[in-house]
Amino acid sequence: MKAQADVIIVGGGIMGASAAFFLARAGKSVILLERGLVGQQASGTNFGNVRRQGRYLHQLPLSNRARDIWLRLPELIGEDCEFLPSGHLRVCYTREQADKVEAYANDSRAYGLDLEMISANALRDRYPYLSADLVAGCFDPTGGHANPRLTAPAFGRAAVRAGVDLRENSEVTGIAKAGEDFVVEVAGQGTLRAPVLLVTAGAWGGKLSALFGEPVPLTTHGPQMAVTEPLPYRIVPTIGVSTPHVFETVYFRQVERGNVILGGSTRGPASNDTNRAAVLPDNFLGQLEQLRRVMPAFAAVNVIRVWSGVESYLPDDMPVMGPSVTTPGLYYAFGFCGAGFQIGPGVGEVMAELIATGSTTTPIEPYTIARFAGG
Repeated sequence: MKAQADVIIVGGGIMGASAAFFLARAGKSVILLERGLVGQQASGTNFGNVRRQGRYLHQLPLSNRARDIWLRLPELIGEDCEFLPSGHLRVCYTREQADKVEAYANDSRAYGLDLEMISANALRDRYPYLSADLVAGCFDPTGGHANPRLTAPAFGRAAVRAGVDLRENSEVTGIAKAGEDFVVEVAGQGTLRAPVLLVTAGAWGGKLSALFGEPVPLTTHGPQMAVTEPLPYRIVPTIGVSTPHVFETVYFRQVERGNVILGGSTRGPASNDTNRAAVLPDNFLGQLEQLRRVMPAFAAVNVIRVWSGVESYLPDDMPVMGPSVTTPGLYYAFGFCGAGFQIGPGVGEVMAELIATGSTTTPIEPYTIARFAGG
C-alpha cells in the first residue's frame, strides 16, 4: 500500500466514496480511509429518499447535479443501487400548509424543479389508498428512492476500480500539517502523506475540523427507521407529510419486493463517542399512528425491524462544505443534517471538481465553515 497520494479522504460514506471516485476519474491518486466499513454509518442507515422537493432553494443546484448522477449510475459505477425514479409526493393536512407548499413549488421552478399541485379530490382519485384527511399534495415526478445499504459501497467499489487505495477498518489516530503535506497517522499502518485532505467524516467531522482551529456546533441524533413485512406492491411514489408539527412527520416508500420502509417524528439520542444510536419505542408507536393517519390500510401491517444510526446536525440545518479558512489544502464535506443521501453523489463530484480545478460550477457558498468563525 502506498504512503503518499495527491489526496487523502477521511470518511467512507457516500460523500467520501463518491468524491474518491470522481477524483480518480480526474487523474488524482487518492487514499480513502474508513474507520469501519464503507457506508456503515449514516450513509447506510438513512431512509433512502432521492428527493429534490422540500430542499432549501439555494441547495437545488447541488441537488440537480446529483439527480443527473443518479440517472447515470449504471454507466458510471456499474450498479443502479435499486434507484427507482418513481416520484416523490408531499401531502398536507391543512390548507395553510398546502399554501406554503404551493409557494415553494412556484419559487422552485426558477431552479429547474417542476412540481405539480394536486387537489384533495384528485389526490384521492390518483392514490385511493390515502386518507380523506389530506387536503392537497405536491408531486415531483423526478423524485424517487434507492437502497442506502448498497449505494456508498457501490461507489467504493467503483473508486477501487478507478485506482483509489481504499482502506476499511482504518482508524485515524492523528492528523497534522507538516510543510506542504498533511500527515495522517493510521492505527497499525503508520504515516500517510498528501498535500490535500478532504474530511467527509459525517458526525465525526467536527472533531477533525477542530484540530485546525475550526470548531463547529455539531450535534448528533439518530433517525427512527422501520420496515414492514412484504406486502403487495401498490405504493409507487415516496410519500411524506409536510407539516410544521414534528409528531405528524412521517414518510414511507415501498420497494418492489413489497416491504415498506418508514421513518419520521422525533429523532433519538446518538453518540459519536460510542458510535451508537437508540430507537425510541414511544416514537416508533407514534410513527405507526401517523402512518395509519396517512394511509389507513397500514392498521393491519406487521413491522419486522427497527433501526437507527448516528447522524450529524448543525444549528442552521445546512452542511459544512468547501475549503478550510485556516489551512490551505484542507477541505470539508460533512454535517448534512439528515438530508445528505440524494445530494451525496453531487457533493462528491463538486468536491472533486473543487480540489482538481480550484473552483466549482455549482454554488456552495452558503455552506462555508467560515459561518462558524469563533466557534
